[in-house]
Amino acid sequence: MSLVKEIQQEFSRLNKVVSWPALALIGCGLAAAFFLSFGGLSEVVERWIAQEEYSHGFLIPLVSLYILWEKRLTIAVEYRSGSWWGVPVIIAALLIAFIGEISALYILVQYAFLLLLAGFAITALGKAARHTFIPIILLAFAIPLPYFLEAVLTARLQLLSSEIGVMFIQWMGIPVYLSGNVIDLGAYKLQVVEACSGLSYLFPLACLGFIAAYFYQAPVWKRAVLFVSTIPITILMNSFRIGVTGWLVDRWGISMAEGFLHDFEGWIIFIACAAILALEIEILERLTRRRGLLDVFGLNIQIPADELLAVAAQREPRRTLPVAMLLVVSLTFAAALGVQAFDKRMEAVPEDVYLAAFPDQIKDWNGTYGSLETRVMQVLQLTDYLMMNFEREAEPMINLYVAYYASQRKGVSPHSPRVCIPGGGWEIADIRRSQVEGIPINRVIIRRGLESQLVYYWFQERGEPIANEYLKKWKLLEDALAYNRTDGSLIRVVTPFHSSEPVEVAEQRLNEFVRAAYPELVRVLPGKGEL
Repeated sequence: MSLVKEIQQEFSRLNKVVSWPALALIGCGLAAAFFLSFGGLSEVVERWIAQEEYSHGFLIPLVSLYILWEKRLTIAVEYRSGSWWGVPVIIAALLIAFIGEISALYILVQYAFLLLLAGFAITALGKAARHTFIPIILLAFAIPLPYFLEAVLTARLQLLSSEIGVMFIQWMGIPVYLSGNVIDLGAYKLQVVEACSGLSYLFPLACLGFIAAYFYQAPVWKRAVLFVSTIPITILMNSFRIGVTGWLVDRWGISMAEGFLHDFEGWIIFIACAAILALEIEILERLTRRRGLLDVFGLNIQIPADELLAVAAQREPRRTLPVAMLLVVSLTFAAALGVQAFDKRMEAVPEDVYLAAFPDQIKDWNGTYGSLETRVMQVLQLTDYLMMNFEREAEPMINLYVAYYASQRKGVSPHSPRVCIPGGGWEIADIRRSQVEGIPINRVIIRRGLESQLVYYWFQERGEPIANEYLKKWKLLEDALAYNRTDGSLIRVVTPFHSSEPVEVAEQRLNEFVRAAYPELVRVLPGKGEL
């Protein structure tokens, strides 16, 4: 049978179940969902391109579509009618998407898009929609983590992989010393940077484990074991890679940890991780059912294909458009147009914000201006910034950094120090909330080897200081709706302290500086009523 005839038969079978106007309506709903979520979905694709650990995201929609295609006949047989239960799901998704768009919290937009897909499936297919849930859940593995969670996870994995990697190096009989995430081999020092934390393996392997668990024809507990095991496998194999790299560097020099060889080792380790998953399935089956690896994979279709086709052929064609589907499509289009209209209205942007007007002397501290590299400024996309080092006689320096954004509506907002601090080998040793003269701050102690620093940071949002990063997003939503303003700033002050100096002394120094500098910051940054 030719490919054209096969396609014609598939469309004929589909038309026996759902009329073409209904399919066109579903297509309009999906188009509206993409239109509404375009900003969040664009950010997902950008991160697929920019970050190696998410590059597998391009393949996930194809796998989801393949699973849906394989399940099409089962859906056709179980389909009876749509369901009104999809309407509240759609309404919840639209509310979440609206909040995410206005507050520039794109993670909400991205997950709202998945919720929209689920709502459309329930509305259009009723009980048969259950066969679409796994493909939709699989799409969640294509959504990158928020930068904050990614930074925390990266820092933890860096330290853990470094510790286990050093154990592997010691087992090879090589003297080694670990300081934070820096591996000291004597003649050479290896830094376990963010790219070597293991995230580049963890996300693709977790996705592969989820797909394998879905196709794995076995009890739920076996599938769960297979999926959860991707975490320890990733950590151990990444640590093993670090250990092998240390051994190679000790034998043949630092070139073993650079360039093509370093990247090639990464591919070998990922393939080894996948092989371990396959071996795990083989062992599980040999110990229980005594089946081989090739006998346990396939789609869980309970009815033979011939019977499915026969039932689908006997189905009476449906020629009416479900009212519920028409309603949810209309709501989605209305929400998309509403968000677009809100985005296009002229935003109120404060004028004459000039951070260089900040004084170079605060009480008895004398300040000198610094600058950011052009490359860094392009990444941060800030409107204006202030970088100054303040010194007072016989005391360690205080660094003041202010990043100002005239608009945060399109996802361009201050990068949280929790994301930036782990760069350069710094480890967050302690973080807590505190106050300085009523100003809420995040108090952070960071360490790198023998170096220690005390960091204060907070956000100045339209005249109001805020420490909680999620409260900042909510405040952004409130002010965008009430005042049509989304300007804001990140303020960070840092001072080093040594082992001979208690942290309380550094804390007292920063407290005194913040009390003196805050009135000047309020003067140069826009307040609540200023435009």
